[in-house]
Amino acid sequence: MRRFLTLLLVGIAMNAMAGTDDYLNMEPMKLTVPEMKAELGTVTYENYDLKALEAPTPKMDFSFFKSKTNPDTKPYKFMDDMTFVGVPLFVAGIIAKSEKNAFKQQTKHSLLTKFKTGIDDYTQFFGPAAVVGMKLGGYEGRSDWPRLLASAGMGYGIMALLVNTIKYTAKEVRPDGSSANSWPSGHTATAFVGATLLHKEYGLTRSPWWSVAGYGVATATGVMRVLNNRHWISDVLSGAGIGILSGELGYAICDLLFKGKGLLRNDIIGAPSVIDHPSFFSISMGIGLGTRDLDFNMKEYGWADNLNLKFQASTAVSAEGAYFFNPYIGVGGRLRVKSSPIKGWNKITDFAWEDVYSLYDEISQLDEEDLADIEATIDDIDFVIESDHLSEFAVDLGAYFNLPLSDRFALGSKLLFGRSIMQELSLNAKISGKEYKEGDKPDQPTGNDYDLEWDYFTVDGNKTWKFGTGLSLTYAYKKNFSWKVFLDYDVARKTYTMNYNYGGYLYAMFPSAFENVTEQEYKDYFTATKSIKKTMHSFVLGASFSINF
Repeated sequence: MRRFLTLLLVGIAMNAMAGTDDYLNMEPMKLTVPEMKAELGTVTYENYDLKALEAPTPKMDFSFFKSKTNPDTKPYKFMDDMTFVGVPLFVAGIIAKSEKNAFKQQTKHSLLTKFKTGIDDYTQFFGPAAVVGMKLGGYEGRSDWPRLLASAGMGYGIMALLVNTIKYTAKEVRPDGSSANSWPSGHTATAFVGATLLHKEYGLTRSPWWSVAGYGVATATGVMRVLNNRHWISDVLSGAGIGILSGELGYAICDLLFKGKGLLRNDIIGAPSVIDHPSFFSISMGIGLGTRDLDFNMKEYGWADNLNLKFQASTAVSAEGAYFFNPYIGVGGRLRVKSSPIKGWNKITDFAWEDVYSLYDEISQLDEEDLADIEATIDDIDFVIESDHLSEFAVDLGAYFNLPLSDRFALGSKLLFGRSIMQELSLNAKISGKEYKEGDKPDQPTGNDYDLEWDYFTVDGNKTWKFGTGLSLTYAYKKNFSWKVFLDYDVARKTYTMNYNYGGYLYAMFPSAFENVTEQEYKDYFTATKSIKKTMHSFVLGASFSINF
């Protein structure tokens, strides 16, 4: 996941830095040799244009309170740039809110996942940092300082009001159980306000790659909030919707207040068209649905119930692009990360406690009263969730299709073939207490202390090939910019392997009982391994921000 995000951010940043005003109309440089004519004369200061040799140098801009308006800019109309794409994103978050009940913090297990990063605390401010940095360096954007600060302040103010009002009214508990202010995600909303700021100031007026950089980093911020177990996917979707909507409203209100004052540049000239520019690069986020269970059928191991794992709706984020040979047919590819959190760890940990009691009974031949005494001698037992997501990393290549409905709207489809790689689901067990020696009373052990941790439960999937298709509706709202809603379908047949080591502590608790048993024999006896083959059908419903070229 870290590699994917790093590669995505570096690629976006490199393209953004390469952007220029006329990047779409670049032609190969031509060297013209002037006709040389021998003439007598004298070169003087008066007839030699020194200024023509001077390269333009951008001047640093620190005029925070001085208003400036370029004469060749036209005023924006009120709500002229509103796309309202934030509304369906916010609604999608509401639809996905049901997942919050799938995990509840318990006293006998804890959530300490392997994925942990603090980068999202900083990437949420990428948008404003980029805008301020370029502005200070003299790289003119849409607005002068007063208008820019007013638009940004208005956008962040609207976002803060909406996020905090909803947070402390809804009181949704975070996945890690740390607080009851999960929905919507403030980090994600902050990141998307900043992305909209960068999009308005430099993406629309200078190069679309600035917009891709802003929304790409904002999307990565939201994904990291989910992987850090600080937010549900519903929190991130609603946060993104609020952020985009707030940023657009901030600019719309300031367009009404400032009118033509403080404008330095207008949008890139040209009418939006999905006919002339069907080629695209996009950043997307969506909800994964489809097959959401794995039944390992453990009755053959003597279990009373099958182990049928259930999964919540997935978080799906991707970078996708395609080059079209004409308005209808093209080739391209997609990088996607889809993370499916397990639904209800309680069932697995309940099996664990049943195993503890049954194995006590099997090893020690004790009655229920004695078993209670043994339980009292255990200092601590905990089940540590190190990875609560079954994650898929996929790379796809194939054909893309486009059917223009008008200059602004188009239907799209694709046929993809790719490779799928899985990251395992992992639950560890920790137990501490005193070992038993022959002659000890059940409630009075005299042996040495032990403190163990082992892989209690893991599920992994093999690498395999996959097929995919999908439908999309594209709306081009500016030159080279569009929003897209899509429904993708992928299918892959995988082998899933479960390892369940339910007696990892007995070797230390009852050393005398296993004196003549090797470590490998012990492991083989107390480890259940089961592999199943299953065809997994996946649907991803989401939205994309695209640049068209």
